[in-house]
Amino acid sequence: MRREHFTLDVENVDWVETDGEPRKPAVTIEFTGPSSLLRERLTDPDGTVLEANETDVALRLQEPLGTETAGVVSVTNRVTGEFILELNEDAEDVLTFIRAARGYGEDATEDDGRYDVEITLEDESEPFVSYDKRTFLVYDDEGSLLRQHSLIPSGVEL
Repeated sequence: MRREHFTLDVENVDWVETDGEPRKPAVTIEFTGPSSLLRERLTDPDGTVLEANETDVALRLQEPLGTETAGVVSVTNRVTGEFILELNEDAEDVLTFIRAARGYGEDATEDDGRYDVEITLEDESEPFVSYDKRTFLVYDDEGSLLRQHSLIPSGVEL
């Protein structure tokens, strides 16, 4: 799978810049390549679709954080550590999304997700997976966790 086969679309983040009413941020990742490989990566060995708590979402910076820093958004299988998908995105756009999720989460209960993720396959009307997520990790260009930019629920130890 190539990064070019994925497009990312976000919703409910504009309120962060305007101090508007917090709304739950959502991201849709659309895959336009051959669906069999992505389906395989999004399921366990028994063919059951992975649950939200079996996946991790992260941003890996490609250079030190600045005004036009590139990054790679990834979804990984938490159990195996394998990459499910990766796509290139502007780091500042992703950090705005994380700020929106953090702001929304201030009024959410402990068990509520901070943002939604949907992964869709080309030519399918319904998402293949929908996740309610609480964590979004950010790593610098050397692989170190940037806690101040990450979305980590209270009480979670990494």
